[in-house]
Amino acid sequence: MVFGLGRTSPRVTAPLSFATVANVRTIAPEERERLIAAPGFGTVFTDHMVTIKWTGDHGWHDPQVRPREPFTLDPATMVLHYAQTIFEGLKAYPAEDNLVTLFRPGENARRFNASARRLAMPELPEHLFIAAIEHLVRADADWMPSGGGSLYLRPFMFADETFLGVRPAHSYVFCVIASPAGSYFKGGECPITVWVSDRYSRAAVGGTGAAKCGGNYAGSLAAQAEASLHGCDQVVFLDAAHHRWVEELGGMNIFFVMSDGSIVTPPLGTILPGITRASIISLARADGMLIEEKRYAADEWERDAANGRLREVFVCGTAATIVPVGKVCSRAGKCLIGAGEAGPVTRDLRHRLLAIQRGEAEDRFGWRHPIQLESPQEARAERAGRCE
Repeated sequence: MVFGLGRTSPRVTAPLSFATVANVRTIAPEERERLIAAPGFGTVFTDHMVTIKWTGDHGWHDPQVRPREPFTLDPATMVLHYAQTIFEGLKAYPAEDNLVTLFRPGENARRFNASARRLAMPELPEHLFIAAIEHLVRADADWMPSGGGSLYLRPFMFADETFLGVRPAHSYVFCVIASPAGSYFKGGECPITVWVSDRYSRAAVGGTGAAKCGGNYAGSLAAQAEASLHGCDQVVFLDAAHHRWVEELGGMNIFFVMSDGSIVTPPLGTILPGITRASIISLARADGMLIEEKRYAADEWERDAANGRLREVFVCGTAATIVPVGKVCSRAGKCLIGAGEAGPVTRDLRHRLLAIQRGEAEDRFGWRHPIQLESPQEARAERAGRCE
């Protein structure tokens, strides 16, 4: 084990078998249909979860598909004191022929392990990460909303050792939960208003900005509250050293569309390497668009919006997909982006990305990951054979 650089688990030498713990308190079908009719985002949860344990002695072990229920934590559980916790987010989309598709789950698995390395946590083999998600999707496929909805999946890991001392924990729990999802923002695809913070910083060179860890999001909440006080939907962070260069939002990456058709997005390093971000870059470049990963200053943003050089701004992430920015606010004042509406490049990229994710367009990049669901007859037979 190498503390500070992540920890691998060489003991996983053979496939682990997922045990199923029957849930005798599942939500009735009628109530489930009511809940998923308008689920919003992050408020409704499915019947099951998947857990896998890790200890220094046994590595990864005891994978289970089990009823969704609270964890029991000792007051001295290390995650409560030292914040060793990371997470991912991805979606499952309904498809034809009794299939559900995931979007680039291998990238989530690799980013999850990059976060684990940064926080000195054990890396989870990619095949276990994906298998855990597949098991949960099959268990709770009935929770998939219709009419353009999706099933949002939240894999996460936390230190569950009972100990007070600043060191990496000796035991962890990996878990996946699922939530039927509608629009992330209340306005759906409507343009949002953002607040450029000159008071708070999200990350610095050498910090945890590129890791998807809980502390990054906790540190963004005061800035998000400041944005809300100014009537804005989201906060935009600038670099910690100069408070000039645009980095990212509290939970999303950002893109700038210029009048010559080129697109600019901040470079990686202190920002999260978004999977939606990477997909947009690949999609745009494959179609011959010039897209540059380079620094872009807040004062340039203001000047280019005023003189017309900047035509569109949009933000992206797994939860929100692609959302246009219509207005920018700061202590210096306010400005519209273009006409304050979604521009043609934003609309086109959003449409094409969603079409790939939902199986409505050719998957020329090989991004979709299909999951074969049980037939209703097989599901009933399996349930009948379980010991309740």
